[in-house]
Amino acid sequence: MVKTDDFDVRQFLPYLLNQAAEASSLEFQKVYKDKYGMLRNEWRVLFHLGIYGQMTASDIGARAQMHKTKISRAVQRLAERRYLIRTRAEVDRRVEYLTLTSAGQRVYQDLKATAAEYDAALIEGMSVQEAAMLRALLERLALRK
Repeated sequence: MVKTDDFDVRQFLPYLLNQAAEASSLEFQKVYKDKYGMLRNEWRVLFHLGIYGQMTASDIGARAQMHKTKISRAVQRLAERRYLIRTRAEVDRRVEYLTLTSAGQRVYQDLKATAAEYDAALIEGMSVQEAAMLRALLERLALRK
């Protein structure tokens, strides 16, 4: 049992994870916000469509663990910019399929290349083994239920 008087929040794993995530996310946010005027949820929706192809908002929510209202707002803004199109399902008119347009694909490809460069910069100074271990441990934590 850990003594509570020895507890240091700066070493608390959720705190450290949040600090690392926020710092790295805010730095990358400058790229997609300055270049494309996107918000975080918009680039997340764009990336899911770029990676997986046609999806529903529910599909994106399940994969990205995003709330449906945030997805809805992001989809609206991406549609206004003509980065995606919405198609109603024939069988169930409540279902809407989302697909990137050619402009959306170009933005996705550009941001994907930038994200890869940014990812490489984050692990600069780590050995291949350290980077692989960090990714594996973060995946393990992310998949905990």
